[in-house]
Amino acid sequence: MNPLVEFFLMFIASLISGLLGSLTGLGGGTFLVPIYTLYLNIPIIYATGASLISTISTSSGAASAYVKDRITNVKIGMGLEIATTTGSIVGALTVAYIYAHHLQYIIYIVFGIVLLSQVYIQLQRSKFELPRPIPADWTTRIFQLQGKYYDQALGREVEYYGVRWWLGEIIMFFAGFISGLLGIGSGALKVLGMDWAMNLPMKVSTTTSNFMIGVTAATGSSIYWFFGYIQPFIAAATALGVLVGAMIGTRILVRIRNVTIRYIFTAILVILGIEMILRGLGIAV
Repeated sequence: MNPLVEFFLMFIASLISGLLGSLTGLGGGTFLVPIYTLYLNIPIIYATGASLISTISTSSGAASAYVKDRITNVKIGMGLEIATTTGSIVGALTVAYIYAHHLQYIIYIVFGIVLLSQVYIQLQRSKFELPRPIPADWTTRIFQLQGKYYDQALGREVEYYGVRWWLGEIIMFFAGFISGLLGIGSGALKVLGMDWAMNLPMKVSTTTSNFMIGVTAATGSSIYWFFGYIQPFIAAATALGVLVGAMIGTRILVRIRNVTIRYIFTAILVILGIEMILRGLGIAV
């Protein structure tokens, strides 16, 4: 294939991934790796490496806009980042072993399971525009897990507080592990940790996730680079496309409802999750 055509196709695919990743808080890599491997036939070893680089771009592009809009809770994000970076290092070292022993099918299957595991929770919580109140606990007070933002879609200011900080930290470690293992920024689990475990509004969860995934991805990508899993040509096209898509997504998110985001999130998770599992099992898709 002509290099210019290949670059253009990767740019378009990564732009779409960045747009979706920005809207859902998952990071572009969650959508990018399946698109690259399933539809552009890029080896998953290089797709995951490029995905980590793109995730840094997504975080940089989207997070800056969300922080400016005062939706992101920086304090909560920084507190949870310790667990995710630790998990990312463990995950990246694990993936080096998997690739060295030609066990790539494991990555496909695990990737698909991770995506599909989110569906039930998202469908249950899609019934509510804002999370149902849960009594504040000791972590709410000690770690000051509260904040507020103006919701354009609802036309009012939303005040909230988080709970179960300890459970959020546990999920964040596994989120970091999955990030290093799959090269996706682990936004799916980060959103789960803040949305379900800590009972934060979906917009706060997604925007804070975007803020966090760049640091997590940077940690894992350094190990990927050491083992030669990052190809500069693929990474360049990916980073550029995802950055543009992420910036477009930030303009859309503030104008739509939390429930709408969940439905988009869930539909895409189902499609990509099933396709990745089938590919891992050797069934053509």
